[in-house]
Amino acid sequence: MKLPLSYYSNQDVLFLAQDLLGKVLFTEINGEITAGIIVETEAYNGIYDKASHAYGGRRTDRTETLYSHGGISYVYLCYGIHHLFNVVTSVEDEPHAVLVRAIQPLIGKEIMEYRRNMPVSKAAISSGPGSAAKALGIDRSFNKKGLEGNEIWIEDHGIRYPSGEIVTGPRIGVAYAQEDALLPWRFFVKGNKYVSKPNTI
Repeated sequence: MKLPLSYYSNQDVLFLAQDLLGKVLFTEINGEITAGIIVETEAYNGIYDKASHAYGGRRTDRTETLYSHGGISYVYLCYGIHHLFNVVTSVEDEPHAVLVRAIQPLIGKEIMEYRRNMPVSKAAISSGPGSAAKALGIDRSFNKKGLEGNEIWIEDHGIRYPSGEIVTGPRIGVAYAQEDALLPWRFFVKGNKYVSKPNTI
């Protein structure tokens, strides 16, 4: 079943970043449904996090989405190439977000193979946030979409990982965040082949 809006209202972004592991992210585009199990995330702690787009209370046309009530998608273009999908969490004006870094293909694998031009047996099909978004057909048009709608949503299929199977470590590609770059706010499922590199800490 779809996660309710109340799920995303949780103000503990570190908890949600871990709890989203095992949840299933869906898209429906032109009647085609694809879905994958979330196996890697990163937490971004709003205005206090130097790695966050909203650090220091920064508000621009791009970051305004982050200040919405939790339960919508924040999609932005990275390096002018990759679309990255984030779950906006917490309450209005508290710009927390969870970046989905990798999924394990579950539904619509043939569609993912077409979008990524590679077999689903290759981990690279959905390993890393740009690849995961592309496999699911997520682009900028998904920015600000509600996660309770019929275009993009997350379901709980009862998949749970014990704490011993969840690895934590520093986030990737945030060297600009100075001391915050070292925070262990990346979470992934130990041993899952779709986790992006490095998949050991």
